[in-house]
Amino acid sequence: MGAASEMLSEIKEVNLSYLLLAQSLLREDRAAGMFRMGLSDEIADVLANLSFAQTVKLATSSQLLCRFRFDDYAVLSSLADKGKSTARSHAHSAQASVEQPEETTD
Repeated sequence: MGAASEMLSEIKEVNLSYLLLAQSLLREDRAAGMFRMGLSDEIADVLANLSFAQTVKLATSSQLLCRFRFDDYAVLSSLADKGKSTARSHAHSAQASVEQPEETTD
């Protein structure tokens, strides 16, 4: 039961973070916030008009309120590969700099 309770707590934490981020982005720049969060105009209206108490209450749902928008395998795999190739290139340059002999000045 402890693992289930911990998972539910983590879902609530993610929900609250997601809702607060969405509200912040919508207040800063509504159109950009809607685009970044993948929100419709109607959902943006609801989120932007929630009081803090309503936001916290909504966040306590046991259902995750956000979802990944990786509906396209090609997009997801290219993003995943991009991160790997960047990490590899950083590792290779770090290794190359370590392998270079130090220059001495006499």
